[in-house]
Amino acid sequence: MPMRDLPPDLAKLSLDDVEAAFAARKLPPVERWNPPHRGHSEMRIAADGRWFHQGGEIKRPAMVQLFSTILRRENDGSYVLVTPAEKLIIDVEDAPFVAVEVKSEGTGAARKLGFRLNTDELLIAGADHAIRIETTGEDVRPYLHVRKGLDARIGRATWYEIAEWAIEDGGEPPAIWSSGMCFRLVS
Repeated sequence: MPMRDLPPDLAKLSLDDVEAAFAARKLPPVERWNPPHRGHSEMRIAADGRWFHQGGEIKRPAMVQLFSTILRRENDGSYVLVTPAEKLIIDVEDAPFVAVEVKSEGTGAARKLGFRLNTDELLIAGADHAIRIETTGEDVRPYLHVRKGLDARIGRATWYEIAEWAIEDGGEPPAIWSSGMCFRLVS
């Protein structure tokens, strides 16, 4: 049986490599698919990014990666898995993805931040992939826009790296730059 390609090690890639990988990816045109069948997938994405089906965790990364490519957010805020033949609701506790790794190149306004998601998708923060902060009381939740209404929650360790770089940059209020965009780290 052929071995699956190992996920990219973000630390070994330049952010130009990340941009090239992002540009080369091919996603299904889920926004154009509107099949008549609708039901529930019996699937759930937990707040920590783990995927479940009928209560059991989906342990095969390739399955999660495949399902993530047919995920769509509806106008009413719900999430669905969609193919040309069917559209099935999927429960999402927080965000469907988690940003688990970050790499920085440059400093200050010349900085670029590359991210790896829990699905091994790579992207660069910027105009199309904005970082935003949501706060509820003392709970701070950082997010990264992935695509068409789909976000990644920025994992705690990843968030601390970003916050450290922002503090080193010395801006007030704390902010981080990526691809010419400035993202405030407070709401």
